[in-house]
Amino acid sequence: MTQKHNKIKIFSGTANEALTKEIAKWIEIPLGMGEVTRFSDGEISLHIKESVRGSDAFIVQPLCEPINENIMELLIIIDALKRASTKSVNAVIPYYAYARQDRKTRARDPITAKLLADLFTAAGASRIVAMDLHAGQIQGFFNIPFDHLTGVPILANYFKKKQINNGIVVSPDLGGVTRARGLADYLEMPIAVIDKKRLAPNEAEVMNIIGDIEGKTAIVIDDIIDTAGTIVQGAEALLDKGAKEVYACCTHGLFSGQAIPRLSASPIKEVIITNTIPLRDERCKEKFKVLSVAPLIGEAIIRIHEERSISELFL
Repeated sequence: MTQKHNKIKIFSGTANEALTKEIAKWIEIPLGMGEVTRFSDGEISLHIKESVRGSDAFIVQPLCEPINENIMELLIIIDALKRASTKSVNAVIPYYAYARQDRKTRARDPITAKLLADLFTAAGASRIVAMDLHAGQIQGFFNIPFDHLTGVPILANYFKKKQINNGIVVSPDLGGVTRARGLADYLEMPIAVIDKKRLAPNEAEVMNIIGDIEGKTAIVIDDIIDTAGTIVQGAEALLDKGAKEVYACCTHGLFSGQAIPRLSASPIKEVIITNTIPLRDERCKEKFKVLSVAPLIGEAIIRIHEERSISELFL
């Protein structure tokens, strides 16, 4: 451990231990010694096996499947570290679940993203670090510091190396235009938008494509690919309207239901994601490319510990 970072402690939940180890290796510190086990009835048991007194503790835990188990596990780790006299308890949540439930769309709907914010704050978190929230306003649900990282520069660097000529960045819906504009600015490409009508959760219909895609290589960017139905439908519509080829990219590859076989059988040339969520399906080897967010999160952790700017990472 370097003397400079000897007051940083990094602990991992069970959701993505590989990413946490990669972050600790990048910072050049050992992974915190903790053990998560289960009682026979399913209750979570936690034991922190080293002193954390006076340290800046960071817990890395994406809220991916099994979502509710991973949420409870994170709450318990936060509570344990808070009671162990840490200087600060920082929850690093690469993927923030329930982000699509950020407002009431019908009478008597819950706002579950706000409920989670209250739970993490009540458990004792001093700060939240997350990546590419589905709804940016979720930051305002917290009354503690919130650092919002983005994977767009990581995706942009990958496409820059491909040296795509005559490319265009495509937003899969009107709500993702800001994200598409960010990638387009990095790549110096124009943008197009898929105008779609959402019929139900995980179900949409492409209505129109706004922008000139004729003969261009289309890069569709989203924050999440879940069941992949809408992004495959969008890719087919782009090719029907004259696109030369289609790439799909996102920060969070949830890939629930039939997403993997659907993407594998689709006309999409390549699917690029980051490792905020572990990709465990062996069928993902050929068409899928995984980029690491460990250097970005590692640098953010160092800057938080040293009380330096996070926004400078994205200038």
